[in-house]
Amino acid sequence: MKAIIMAGGFGTRLRPLTCQIPKPMVPMVNRPMMEHIIMLLKEHQITEMAALLFHQAESISDYFGDGSNFGVRIDYLRPDADYGTAGAVGMARELLKEPFIVISGDLLTDFDLGGIISFHNQKKALATITLTRVANPLEYGIVITDRDDRISRFLEKPTWGQVFSDTINTGIYVFQPEIFDLIPHKKEFDFSQDLFPLILSQKKPLYGCITNGYWRDIGNITEYRQAHLDALKGEVRVDIEGDRLNLIGKDIWVGKGSNINAKNSRLTGAVIMGRNVTIGQGTHLHDVVIGDDCHIGQDAFVEHSIIWSGCQIGDKARIEEAIVCDGVEIGSQAVIEQHAILSSQVKIGSQARVSANVKVWPGKSVDDQAVLTSSLIWGDRWFKEFFAGPRVTGLANMEMTPEFAAKLGAAYGALLGKGSVVLTSRDSHPVSRMINRAVISGLLSAGVKVHELRALPIPIVRYQLKTGGDQGGLHTRKSPFDPKMVDIIFFDKDGKDLPAGKIKNLERMFLREDFSRAEPEDTGVIEFPHRVMEGYREGLLSYIDTQAIREAKYKVVIDYAYGAAAGIFPSILGELGIEVVALNAFENPEKLTKTGEDFVAAQQRLSQMVQSIKADVGFLLDSGAERVFLVDEQGKIMDEDQALAAVSLLVMKSRTVKELAVPVTASRAIEEMAQKYQVKVKRSRIDNRSLIEEAAGENVAFVASRRGGYIFPEFQPAFDAMLSITKILELMALTGSKLGSITSEIPMSHMVKKNIPCPWSKKGLVLRTLMEQTKDHPEKQFIDGIKLFYGRDWVQVLPDPNRELFHINAEADDQNRAQELVDEYTRKIEECLR
Repeated sequence: MKAIIMAGGFGTRLRPLTCQIPKPMVPMVNRPMMEHIIMLLKEHQITEMAALLFHQAESISDYFGDGSNFGVRIDYLRPDADYGTAGAVGMARELLKEPFIVISGDLLTDFDLGGIISFHNQKKALATITLTRVANPLEYGIVITDRDDRISRFLEKPTWGQVFSDTINTGIYVFQPEIFDLIPHKKEFDFSQDLFPLILSQKKPLYGCITNGYWRDIGNITEYRQAHLDALKGEVRVDIEGDRLNLIGKDIWVGKGSNINAKNSRLTGAVIMGRNVTIGQGTHLHDVVIGDDCHIGQDAFVEHSIIWSGCQIGDKARIEEAIVCDGVEIGSQAVIEQHAILSSQVKIGSQARVSANVKVWPGKSVDDQAVLTSSLIWGDRWFKEFFAGPRVTGLANMEMTPEFAAKLGAAYGALLGKGSVVLTSRDSHPVSRMINRAVISGLLSAGVKVHELRALPIPIVRYQLKTGGDQGGLHTRKSPFDPKMVDIIFFDKDGKDLPAGKIKNLERMFLREDFSRAEPEDTGVIEFPHRVMEGYREGLLSYIDTQAIREAKYKVVIDYAYGAAAGIFPSILGELGIEVVALNAFENPEKLTKTGEDFVAAQQRLSQMVQSIKADVGFLLDSGAERVFLVDEQGKIMDEDQALAAVSLLVMKSRTVKELAVPVTASRAIEEMAQKYQVKVKRSRIDNRSLIEEAAGENVAFVASRRGGYIFPEFQPAFDAMLSITKILELMALTGSKLGSITSEIPMSHMVKKNIPCPWSKKGLVLRTLMEQTKDHPEKQFIDGIKLFYGRDWVQVLPDPNRELFHINAEADDQNRAQELVDEYTRKIEECLR
């Protein structure tokens, strides 16, 4: 058995640790991460291996040489381009004429590799994926196996709605050499995206070996810290160099040539010292790893920290929960606070203070008595909790500060490139104006030209992007749900949400913190485009049948919700001969956010007004003019399911569409009505990005969301409340129908919905258990969550992507039957959580 070590990663999310060394060379318990992998392979009698290198290749090959110093033989392969994970392994086809194992050089594990290989041989597999179970599976590929351990389903880095198990792909594989028949030569080819789906489609033997033991992907700073903490606690078997002292209640490892001045020194918890370390008297060390050739002065205090080699720490210095890279000098009485990172060759002066979460880049100096602070107060937590699709959200002036916004703008500008043009807009709130201006400053610093639209509704921004030729856009708004939060929403050049790949690149660019800035003469400029609102107005009026609406002579009530649509939509409605009673038709920055109670009260006021003036219909916009909520001609408030079905039926009755898309949670009535009107129905995941992607389908002419969002892709593939209102009026006129009367044509059914609290750490377990319990269920669907059909009835278990809960939805002919389904799956979830 030979091994392939994947060692070509850039380690962007580990910066600044990886500024000067590649990710596999980052120290883990005083050895490069890749050295731990080599020792694990050697432990299982795998001594012939090849390392696939790409980034800073010489750093790895110079350290390991031919492998003889480590008791193994290492060959090196350097692909001349990025061929993807499987494509890179394909470069080794001439070296591998026998079964081989593939393992990453930048993870920490103590798996029984011999047991995995035996499993592979026993199953006579073409490929075996090593699996393990984790609390949060979102960052990994999720795998389901059948009773014989054969893989039946595979999904790479899902959303919560796609999670169907907590069993994940660890990136450790065993292959037969025949696997190269499926890997094209010198073409980009990925294990998860290409090779494994191909094996499944050809029904070749692909197995999953669920393995116990320790495994952690060292993908970011948080995982790096946690891996060290686990090593200090003894939760992972690693080879620690040095002698273990026989001290009761303590776990102290001392490398060769190290010297501890025992006078008044306190070493508690676990302490790992490399070679030639000197510890001054009176020093306190608790749960720390210290690299080779370090000196720690007298009366110093170091806890929960990782110190790389060659560091000099002065007397009475204080370091807590920090990472200190190689060659750092810390002066006497200096303070390094929690989660700070000092990169290689940094110098911190005496009595200086580095504040919590600050990252100091290589070779920088901090003067004596200086205080170094940073506006980025969350560190790596930001991108786990605040990037929600294309949106960044933070507490105004606490998390979402001008400093942060400027940096985010500079990162976005660097991503797009100097000379690009970005469209910016905002709502009318002062905090949105402030953050928007800060983002613009960052964009200008990257050499990007800014087309500033100021306060405009989001649909107009999307429409301008689609027609104006800008390379990207963003909108800053006060959160419509939380008055203390601010959102920055990023758009692609076609007006759609910024796709996941570009969001990931933006994240990496932001975390690198060393993106280039423009020279003074290349600084970007701000321009204010003309006729943006006029262009949108003309486009919308040319898209709809204005004559049909004029002839209908509708009387409508519209609540503008104090949003920016009040500045443009009246001029559009004025062209349609509609009698309009307008509510809240002016911008009020203090009322852009609505609580649940505010929303219900607004619906009730709209209902009362529709009834009192005998209007034909009532519309309530959200403040961003993306969604619209309906009241029928009788003043009845239409819930989300009724509105979705009614508007869909209007679209079908117009006989202008052949295909439409609705979320997987929508009523079965959609298909039943579509069959009558010969319309094809596509089911989508419930998130906005998925629905917008469905709108880009070749034949899809209408898309509806769960909560008041409608898309007519021919005009623009995005939610647009102003377009939706005019289109609904057009459809009412063309079909001679009103919303109240049309509901009688919707097939009757009963839907029951319930939310079940569930901690993040248990979601994967719940979904895996449900999958196992329903393995033999005859009809299932995995578009979003798990949906099970019982004849015409169905029940769906859907994990919420942003909150610690599950949604259980059920539909049946009978209310009691729908409630029974919800109760049954509530019990199943609660049993999992006990």
